[in-house]
Amino acid sequence: QVQLVESGGCPVEAGGSLRLSCTASPSFLGLSSLRWYFRAPGSEAKLVARIPAVANMGRTFYADSVKGRFTIFRGNANSTMHLQMDSLKPEDTGLYLCFANQHIEGNRFRSFWGRGTQVAVSS
Repeated sequence: QVQLVESGGCPVEAGGSLRLSCTASPSFLGLSSLRWYFRAPGSEAKLVARIPAVANMGRTFYADSVKGRFTIFRGNANSTMHLQMDSLKPEDTGLYLCFANQHIEGNRFRSFWGRGTQVAVSS
């Protein structure tokens, strides 16, 4: 079992920056994909950014809405992953959830979700 806990969300003014963190217990070792999802109030969760759990095993991905503003990266330790958010906009307001999966076989994956951290961007 892998437990994920997010932190770093808080109110911020438009144009400001935040760094979200996701801590895995025991670690991200053995997993295939690390992702941040975003869920606006009353909306479905949308993929914001994705990075391979192992370096050089895939490309980093960003949704068009955050490209050039957000950066996903792994920590030096194998138990942290982060989302650096710059030039924040009011539409970035919502819940940010940490996600990791483990490839089982074929198209089957085991998914792990954090509870999320709330971000509120004011005009």
